[in-house]
Amino acid sequence: MELEELGRRIYATAHLTGEFLLRSGQTTGEYFDKYRFEGDPVLLDAIAAAMVPLVPADTEVLAGLEMGGIPVVTALGRHTGLPCAFVRKQAKAYGTRRLAEGAETAGRRVTIVEDVVTTGGQIVLSTEELRAQGADIAHAVCVINRNPTTPTPLTEAGLTLHPLLTSDNLATYANHPKAG
Repeated sequence: MELEELGRRIYATAHLTGEFLLRSGQTTGEYFDKYRFEGDPVLLDAIAAAMVPLVPADTEVLAGLEMGGIPVVTALGRHTGLPCAFVRKQAKAYGTRRLAEGAETAGRRVTIVEDVVTTGGQIVLSTEELRAQGADIAHAVCVINRNPTTPTPLTEAGLTLHPLLTSDNLATYANHPKAG
């Protein structure tokens, strides 16, 4: 599926208007409800297929962030064949007591997987914790970057963000319906 058509489908499925408070504390009149595209298995599969070229070639493990990054990383892992880690916001106090479940991240080149990025705050926090446990992280991929460029906190943390789409892309695709 072409990226423009995929963008139109994501926009039609997940774009909401109203007043929304973001994790960053910002308020916005537009919102992309990631669970709407993540809950559609056909659309999520198309998104993951389109994200494959964004994954750096030297990636050894894909690490999806709780909670929205988990379905994306699972679908992306299916398309890349790479093992996946599922990263909690904090390690549980029971069971394995691990921050990242699934594939081992210590000593490996890990690419962070997220759904929607605004400031990149959770990516930075999770990256710092995984790096402290021995992961080598220089890249993150996401479905939607709400910004036209990489958020400053990510670049300050030494991360390169590879978005499939930006909010501007999605708005452009939505306002230019397919000819025919």
